Amino acid sequence: MDSPVYDILKQLVTFDKNEVQPLYIQVAQQLINAIQRGYLEKGSKMPGTRALSQLFGIHRNTAVAIYDELASQGWVDIIPNKGTFVLVPEDAQIKIKAKGQQLHQAYTYPNTAGFAFQEAFHLAPTAQASMAQYALNDGTPDLRLHPVHQFSRWYSAAMKRKPLRYARHPNSAATPSIFSTQLSNYLNATRGFHIRPNNVVNTRSTEMSLYIVSQLVLKPGDVVLVGERSYYKANMIFQQVGANIKTIAVDDEGLQVSAIKKYFVKGSIRAVYVCANRDYPTTVTLSAQRRLELVQLAKTYGFAIIEDDYDYDFQFDGSAMLPMASADVNGNVIYLGKIGQSLFPSFHSGFVVAPDNLITEAKNYLQLLDRQGDLIQEQMLSELISEGEMFRLTKKNRVTYKQRRDVLCQSLTDHFEGILSWEIPSGGLAIWLQFKATISLVKLAEEASKFDVFLPKTILYQDKKTCAIRFGFGHLQETEIEIVVKKLKSAYDRVVSSTIL
Repeated sequence: MDSPVYDILKQLVTFDKNEVQPLYIQVAQQLINAIQRGYLEKGSKMPGTRALSQLFGIHRNTAVAIYDELASQGWVDIIPNKGTFVLVPEDAQIKIKAKGQQLHQAYTYPNTAGFAFQEAFHLAPTAQASMAQYALNDGTPDLRLHPVHQFSRWYSAAMKRKPLRYARHPNSAATPSIFSTQLSNYLNATRGFHIRPNNVVNTRSTEMSLYIVSQLVLKPGDVVLVGERSYYKANMIFQQVGANIKTIAVDDEGLQVSAIKKYFVKGSIRAVYVCANRDYPTTVTLSAQRRLELVQLAKTYGFAIIEDDYDYDFQFDGSAMLPMASADVNGNVIYLGKIGQSLFPSFHSGFVVAPDNLITEAKNYLQLLDRQGDLIQEQMLSELISEGEMFRLTKKNRVTYKQRRDVLCQSLTDHFEGILSWEIPSGGLAIWLQFKATISLVKLAEEASKFDVFLPKTILYQDKKTCAIRFGFGHLQETEIEIVVKKLKSAYDRVVSSTIL
């Protein structure tokens, strides 16, 4: 137990029995690292399984599993009646160890780069961590509605399809994929388009779609018009490309198009970003009249309209207004959307609809960012569209989300009448709540956390004119909605009482 190997193992190997990863894997990975770095040299004899179990305080079967794992990867050779000896596989990477590196630094890595690089302040992460039982967001689907059992069957079936094997065959590069064909058919049927597969490209998300579009349309210094609050991630993307963001007021009919004509001249605008179906964050729908005005203005001024229709499928009352892009004959509108939101998030798919020449360039960018794509996802979504499952899932979940919206509005009436004002949204998974009397939303978030409710900074909107919350309800069940609203009221009462005192 006093040999050099034992001393090395004591210093190098640590593990946590509470980790999800099996203990034998934790130890085996660290032993491999030690061999790669040269701390355990080729030919060294390892402790027997009994000695190893005593050294680490683990069961002997775990010690056996550790050596079996190492042997299966070719890092040790187990010789009956002789012992276990370190090997160095021929294809293993050459170990590199700095002369000044000490043994206790085997698993350290530098915290800062040894060279200069460009930092982007506007790309600072917006995510916040919280252990609260109830966490609000800006409006996301409920993962619990994901059809797990059906999904496993669909996924398994998709993997076995023969077309999947030839989806990237070089001889078929010019032929539209099955998915692009099905997607264009689906959009034609649900959104009033008259597009072909060469008018659409699918991406991982609407954010990726917008990033690619911004690279194609914008250059540093270009003016982009957005709503006075707008989607914060879209703003980050525009800032990253170096665009000059200007805001336009939003009222109960949506973006004030008349302000564009009043304050800007022809040639001064490169693009207008708008969530026409439901403005982010206010959920206001751009009126039909203003849509016509905006499209006509885009033709006259020569700018692009980037129409982000992030939640078209979640329309509860009446029919959703068709996208501006569906009536665009001049090629000024770039349409961004998402399908598969009734599935697990990794199977959501963003897409861009635009004229052929822009889509061709978008696909060139996509090959740099995501050349391999996700063939299984595309195959499965193609089948869900063609078999009508996509429509059925969306319709089923739409009923659930509408009920949740109605429960939220009733609960707000019960607890916040006279305190908050809101318009019942015709669709979407969030509601815009405005406080009639200004309070500190930061203090409200602090008090809410004491009641086990987390209010992230990305849903709080406060300035001289605004004191509001974008309350996402889609991920909450009806009983959870009522609990959260009650807790928010208690938090609000504390804020008000502390202000009075």
